[in-house]
Amino acid sequence: MIYSVSAAERPFFGWRIVGAAFTVLFVVYGIQFSFGTFVGDVVADTGWSETRLQLIFAIYIGLYSALSAVSGWLTDRWGPRPIVATGSVLLTSGYLLWATSNSLTVVALGMGIVAPLGMSCSWVPCNATVVRWFVVRRGLATAIATSGGSLANIVVPPVAALLVNAYGWRVAIVSMSIFGGACMLLSSFILERDPETVGQLPDGPQMSPMHPVEESLSGVSPAEAWRSVTYWQIFGMYALTFLAVFIPFIHGVQFAQSLGASLQTASTVISAIGIGGLVGRLTMGPVSDRIGRKTAVTLALGIETASFVGMACSNGLWLLYPSAAAFGFAYGGGVVVFPPLVADLFGRAHAGAIVGRIFATAGTMAAIGPYIAQLLHDALGDYRWAFLLSGLANGCALLLATRLPRVAAHH
Repeated sequence: MIYSVSAAERPFFGWRIVGAAFTVLFVVYGIQFSFGTFVGDVVADTGWSETRLQLIFAIYIGLYSALSAVSGWLTDRWGPRPIVATGSVLLTSGYLLWATSNSLTVVALGMGIVAPLGMSCSWVPCNATVVRWFVVRRGLATAIATSGGSLANIVVPPVAALLVNAYGWRVAIVSMSIFGGACMLLSSFILERDPETVGQLPDGPQMSPMHPVEESLSGVSPAEAWRSVTYWQIFGMYALTFLAVFIPFIHGVQFAQSLGASLQTASTVISAIGIGGLVGRLTMGPVSDRIGRKTAVTLALGIETASFVGMACSNGLWLLYPSAAAFGFAYGGGVVVFPPLVADLFGRAHAGAIVGRIFATAGTMAAIGPYIAQLLHDALGDYRWAFLLSGLANGCALLLATRLPRVAAHH
């Protein structure tokens, strides 16, 4: 394909795409990971069962994960802009139904159906778009984009706790969801499906000639990927780690309170995860460009396994905080490598559909974990058993990671 001089000389749009994806992921995960901050006041105010609220949240996670297969396919077909814009309206509407209702049935409708429809239009469309815009710096670009979620974990839960203490949980959710939805909608207008659409090249004109084979929008189809052993290795690896991934986010605050911390102090456990996640994403993304995705994801899963053991052994905040930060580092590092790993192994052409399909099937496991953890807590009076089982699941994921094919690193 021949590009005009004017198109080639235009500033590279890729970093704008990264910035828009960063903003979307910041707002959607900021409010999602504040759930643990809200839930105590919601139960005290309404008398609703915490177990039922956890079940609704499990349905929310499971449905938005499952629907990511559809949003990934639609992103490949129509581009990310209409998908993310529609998601902003649906996600905000779902949270508003929760915040303004006195009926648990309406909450289930909002958080179990409407909100996950919107949430499914965030992570996969944003990441599938970013990996289309980069080859040489794919890990770095994905790291910056997904670090929005980790930065939100640092900043948003303490802000949510302040809003809850000052104005109540309903006002907190209304204000956060409207602000987040507006940011998501505005960011959607910046997103473009791929550089070829606007007459540009991956990584910009200075970088692309280094990898001429990968510049074209080539790659195996989702059906071909489905039939490969590698696809199922990646699926199994992320299914096992996703089973445990939301347990610290959802139950970490209550666990810290059980160790004697106040709500304000306990909410900073989520911030510790966020700090670790931010460092993990910004470190492991560009490092994976150098050492390869397989080595990077294996390292991340090893650290994550150890972090869950640390949480299970915590009898005070002195061990819980570093364990939470280590978990954040490993989770952030492992997740940031996921879309580049898929794009490296299967190509750019159908990255959205393939990432979406794996995320949909493996990600539904994330819905099960927090609910199982709540049941274990109700039966045994402690979250430690859930953390130990999480460590075991991640250990199995680590074994699968060692069996992945090695892809040459980009230098």
